Amino acid sequence: MLAIAPHIAHALASHQPVVALESTLISHGMPYPSNIETALGVEDVVRANGAIPATIAVIAGKICVGLSKDEIEHIGTPNPRHPVIKLSRRDLPYAIATQKNGATTVAATMICAQKAGIQIFATGGIGGVHRHGESTLDISADLQELSRTNVGVVCSGAKAILDIGRTLEVLETLGVPVIGFQTNQFPAFYYRDSGYKVDFQLDTPEEIARLLNIKWQLGLNGGVLIANPVPIKNALLREDIEELITQALQEAESSGVKGKEITPYLLSKIAQNSGGLSLKCNIALIKDNARVAAKIAKTLSTQNP
Repeated sequence: MLAIAPHIAHALASHQPVVALESTLISHGMPYPSNIETALGVEDVVRANGAIPATIAVIAGKICVGLSKDEIEHIGTPNPRHPVIKLSRRDLPYAIATQKNGATTVAATMICAQKAGIQIFATGGIGGVHRHGESTLDISADLQELSRTNVGVVCSGAKAILDIGRTLEVLETLGVPVIGFQTNQFPAFYYRDSGYKVDFQLDTPEEIARLLNIKWQLGLNGGVLIANPVPIKNALLREDIEELITQALQEAESSGVKGKEITPYLLSKIAQNSGGLSLKCNIALIKDNARVAAKIAKTLSTQNP
């Protein structure tokens, strides 16, 4: 069920730094061909910062850790006859049992990364409590996964389409540390300050790696959320994004979009209605998160030779 690419297996065996990367970004998060270009570009950023990228997906029923360029192009090229399933924790057994292709969300990528022995994962933004989640109970499995799976997740906070206050409350209840990398503000994906604080600010990869090691040495299972704000030059204005989110939510409601389809739908609508500005922001932040993750992975590899 678990197919680790030979170069990733060698890197892990020789304690080289490896960064896990998700594949929902490729199959559901961005339009073609920007999705493939971004996925390959993110891998290049990881390499340029001294670590080895391991993009993860399920292909023909196998959990593949370390996709090839051809495999990334395969799951990123639209094929209505053979759609790629969006995979969270509940979906992994089905995709494997039926030998389907699937793109891993934050939760599923964490599971697969831990199984492979990868401790650091870079993504864009985590899922969380959706707006009006108090009545719909639409809460991402990402949050529960962060409470149980030993992987550090570098992201630009929670997606701005979510109820960020409630998302942070759930993370607190689940005991997940929220670390701000060089900031005490919790970012909201497209913009740098959601109006909420992180639990702790740490300013270097070495400090973060030390916290991860201590947490797991204490037997405190679960991940750590490492919030890295979108670079200033790429950040969008909060008021502009909130207007686009309101519009996208109204369109989703009128179209009857629900469940796991809501996030890719909203992101697509926001990109469309922003004239592509949100897509450029998304690409910039995931690449910067890959940079930070690579530096943390390098430090972990030296602290745990």
